[in-house]
Amino acid sequence: MWFITRRLAFYAVAAWVAITVNFAIPRVMPGNAVDAMLAKFPNLDANSLHALQAEFGTHAHGSLVSQYFSYLGDLAHGNLGLSVNQYPANVTTVIAQTLPWTVILVGVATIISFALGTLLGIVCAWRRGGWLDRFLPAFTFLQATPYFFLALIVIELFAVSWGLFPFGQGYSLGTSPGWTWSFISSAAYHSFLPALTIVLTSMAGWMLQMRNVMITTIAEDYVLVAQAKGLSPGRVMFTYAARNAILPNLAGFALSLGFVVAGALVMEIVFSYPGIGLTLYNAVTSDDFPLLQGIFLVISLTVLAACLVADIVYFLADPRTRTRTAY
Repeated sequence: MWFITRRLAFYAVAAWVAITVNFAIPRVMPGNAVDAMLAKFPNLDANSLHALQAEFGTHAHGSLVSQYFSYLGDLAHGNLGLSVNQYPANVTTVIAQTLPWTVILVGVATIISFALGTLLGIVCAWRRGGWLDRFLPAFTFLQATPYFFLALIVIELFAVSWGLFPFGQGYSLGTSPGWTWSFISSAAYHSFLPALTIVLTSMAGWMLQMRNVMITTIAEDYVLVAQAKGLSPGRVMFTYAARNAILPNLAGFALSLGFVVAGALVMEIVFSYPGIGLTLYNAVTSDDFPLLQGIFLVISLTVLAACLVADIVYFLADPRTRTRTAY
């Protein structure tokens, strides 16, 4: 418990720093949300201008300390301000509408790539020198390929040349969002190519890491003893070797879940996928400072939470970390 207590304290401090930096950045950078609104509507009268300043809090009275505690109070109530680009929508509402698209797409693709990569990595190590092991450099090449480049190739092949899948978007026009089979099937159909892009570019990393650790583990004495006892190859491979070799992959997987919220920015732009990445891009191009601030805060806190989960998973999976002297 000493290890978990230390990590909780560390991430609590890190979360406070992220929140404080998120509060400070808009106050030190040039421009604000009202300036962005004036750029869109230059003919606003004085009363409308004062109303916008009050709504966005750009001319808040009181000391910086009082503004900071007011900001913390708003965060506690889920109030992240108003969006400039989608005024008068609340930033929390905008993020809540787009975040599920990214979490489902990138989350499912990450789980699939982790499962396939880990399993294929186990097979590569167990049958070292086989055809799958020799094919691994090709997967590594895909990992080095940028998201946007592979996305363009996938669109050209599957959408333009063969016409099997749509060019992009989250669902078909004319389909009403809801928990209906028509909408779910349409969303799954439109998300196939983005998910395929993520799986192809990330699976090789899991394969390579699992293979390398697995090869080292196979040479351990307890694995050799298990083989000498006449245990089945499958039991030795999964129960004795893979069970211990998978620990680094598990920690990396838990950490990668934190970046699910960040999504794949360029990939979502290429496919015009209505996730948090495309929303972030639109916020940048429209100078939507409150929305940028809210997205950065959500991403920062999610990554910190994922790091904490990764530490806890490693703590539970590896008994060696449960001694206080180990840390």
